[in-house]
Amino acid sequence: MTNAFVFKSLYMEAEKNKDVEVCGYPLSIFFIVVNEFCERFSYYGMRAVLVLYFRYFLKWDDDLATSIYHTFVALCYLTPILGAIVADSWLGKFKTIVYLSIVYTLGQVVMAVSAIHDLTDTDMDGVPNNMVVHVALSMTGLLLIALGTGGIKPCVAAFGGDQFEDHQEKQRSTFFSIFYLSINAGSLLSTIITPILRAQECGIHSQQKCYPLAFGVPAALMVVALIVFISGSSMYTKTAPKGNIMLEVCKCIGFAIHNRFRHRSKKFPKREHWMDWADEKYDKLLVAQVKMVLKVLFLYIPLPMFWTLFDQQGSRWTLQATTMDGDFGITVIQPDQMQTVNPILILIMVPVMDSVIYPLIKKCHLNFTPLKRMTVGMFVAAMAFVAAALLQLQIDFRITNTGGQSCLYNKQMGFGSSFTFVIPSTFDIQSSNCKQAIQAVEDIKPNTIHMGWQIPQYFLMTSGEVVFSVTGLEFSYSQAPSNMKSVLQAGWLLTVAVGNIIVLIVAEAAQLPDQWAEYILFASLLVLVCIIFGIMSYFYTYTDPAEIEARFALPEYDPEEKKKKKDSIVMEWKDSLKRKVSGSRKRSNSSKGSDKQDNDELKQSRM
Repeated sequence: MTNAFVFKSLYMEAEKNKDVEVCGYPLSIFFIVVNEFCERFSYYGMRAVLVLYFRYFLKWDDDLATSIYHTFVALCYLTPILGAIVADSWLGKFKTIVYLSIVYTLGQVVMAVSAIHDLTDTDMDGVPNNMVVHVALSMTGLLLIALGTGGIKPCVAAFGGDQFEDHQEKQRSTFFSIFYLSINAGSLLSTIITPILRAQECGIHSQQKCYPLAFGVPAALMVVALIVFISGSSMYTKTAPKGNIMLEVCKCIGFAIHNRFRHRSKKFPKREHWMDWADEKYDKLLVAQVKMVLKVLFLYIPLPMFWTLFDQQGSRWTLQATTMDGDFGITVIQPDQMQTVNPILILIMVPVMDSVIYPLIKKCHLNFTPLKRMTVGMFVAAMAFVAAALLQLQIDFRITNTGGQSCLYNKQMGFGSSFTFVIPSTFDIQSSNCKQAIQAVEDIKPNTIHMGWQIPQYFLMTSGEVVFSVTGLEFSYSQAPSNMKSVLQAGWLLTVAVGNIIVLIVAEAAQLPDQWAEYILFASLLVLVCIIFGIMSYFYTYTDPAEIEARFALPEYDPEEKKKKKDSIVMEWKDSLKRKVSGSRKRSNSSKGSDKQDNDELKQSRM
């Protein structure tokens, strides 16, 4: 009896908390915002130092470190599709977030453990004796993180939106702005803090760069994120799974393809659109919505190339920064801290673009459509890689003989330096190793190339991101049917994943000896894709999904209404026919009666 009373009291208290509001907002959304801040801090903090962990702890070369880094990022943007399916079809958003956050947290903890060099340093010389253990742990950790962060990505924002009532539309809109701000705040702080933690020295037997601390703090933030999110459980509005629209779309497309293949004979009449072959099984409204989605997804085909360049900020550009001087006078910037330039510039440039640049373009009566903006954004991103290539040429020095043969000699020299290079007369470019054969004598201590020279390429890349990414999301939302926003969101995330896969393919296939040449290759590919996208955009016709959906809301598009209308017409026709038959019979009887009366009168007159 007592237990039942306690349970009832707790239930009533939970129900009471659901109605608690702070400044017009449900109290539950504050737990969600804090959770998102901690989760984004955890993810971006770990990712900021990841490529350096590969390079200097696991001792991988630049190419392998870059490849594994982009493989991980690609997985992080592939798993959201799985998370959306699980949440909508099986567990619901709340349980999906909780379960995958546990997986996520375990992954971060495993990653922190993998970076402890004393773990396998049995001879206490400061060098791990079994690097296989560290590699296996780190790969396991990254796999769990990719599953966790990607799986919850499509759920958290939507779950926050579920907490608002119909009369809180304004608060819901503001919530998404606050939510986006928490993402950027977590990203910015983590990319500042975790490189500082990495630069510290720690260890039991020997002091080394503290990667365990750099990974451990993000792991702790993920634990906090999980605890905070679960703490608000009693206040959440939890909607049951309602079926996944992505699966429905895939089934509809599959049926259309299968049905078209079955009726490929010429005796079957052609249809206006190949998706019309799904009409036999699926509602016309759904088919029309799928057509709109496919129209936008077709435009997505060239987009991965932008992300191919964009995500190299965390790999190639970070490795480039390791060869540069980070002394800014008042402080020394770590190579991985240069990534903070991107979120700082975003916070500055987004309002500038929205309130200054775009209105100015509009006043000039230029039709700067969303697709034109995206094309410009891709081109600007390509120019960022041209800037990176020019900077790389300043970092490298090459030796060439009279026959045109050359070898690359790398040395951090920089401005204001003076070196004497001694090349022996027996030196053979074809058979010698440049670095071993050539002696460098330092005459004047060099001032190395400053990291500040990376700012122009970061500025160009961020400008391209603001014009491309923000506009792309806006365009996708405006062109998506009301119930398929998530489908296009999944498609957008997929372009990011494919972009990171392209890095692996191009970097491995090209095998260019010079890094500057690889930068130029990526820039050239994006310019080519930019031209293709511009042509595709020219032939794209903007649509209003709401208007198209409204047409199908009319009675003539409703199968039940069409049946009722048809039955009504048939009944009216039958009634009309009966009235006509009845009228003709009456007229016939009336005619007979009139004839009889005339005959009687005729008889009487004769009498």
